[in-house]
Amino acid sequence: MVVVAIVAILAAIAVPAYRQYVIRGNRSAAMAQMMDLATREQQFLLTNRAYADTAALVASGYALPSEVSPFYSWTVDAPAGAPPSFVITFTPIAGQASDGVLTLDSSGKKSPAQKWQK
Repeated sequence: MVVVAIVAILAAIAVPAYRQYVIRGNRSAAMAQMMDLATREQQFLLTNRAYADTAALVASGYALPSEVSPFYSWTVDAPAGAPPSFVITFTPIAGQASDGVLTLDSSGKKSPAQKWQK
């Protein structure tokens, strides 16, 4: 009986820690994909003198990789006007939903900053 109680206590500690580890891993994959999207946006700007929005990226054949798409939905807002700019937003879904929204803009501002530092 004592062994069962010890195993239960260890499981109660280990399972939440593992879940946080999985969330951080998914977040890291999403951040890497956001940086890739920012690079694509810079290339698009050089070619077209404007940034691409979500529809333009999808039309060009872009899709989130399979390691990110089950956990995040994405949008790119590229308002018309001068100077050109964009904002990439990844919104967590499913089991990742407790993590919060990630954003990256054309000036390199990343938010929330504390999640980008980990």
